[in-house]
Amino acid sequence: MQKSRYASVKPFTAKDGSIIRELMHPDVHGNANQSLAEAIVPVGQGTQLHKHLRSEEIYHVTDGEGRMVRGNEIFAINPGDTICIPPGTPHRVDNTGPTELKILCSCSPPYSHEDTELLK
Repeated sequence: MQKSRYASVKPFTAKDGSIIRELMHPDVHGNANQSLAEAIVPVGQGTQLHKHLRSEEIYHVTDGEGRMVRGNEIFAINPGDTICIPPGTPHRVDNTGPTELKILCSCSPPYSHEDTELLK
């Protein structure tokens, strides 16, 4: 079925250290060309710098405050901000606020651990 319910999606820790809920993914829901997940970065934490070899990502911040590194750029992110991350672009986010940082992440092609390369 190509429908999910937030309460029934079990979170897991992604390769970059964020807490992920795969809201729609081909491996589970039968869609074909993209994935949609919620990433949560706890207070005082950040994700590890990484890149995706094939996937383009679009982040949409829904709650909290943060700082994003995207390639050579560093900038603040806040609710309502939407950011495109082209394939091969190193990126990370840090939670700089007093509450969880929540981001919707769309990936095309769909997210896969194999497409994620951790960087130093």
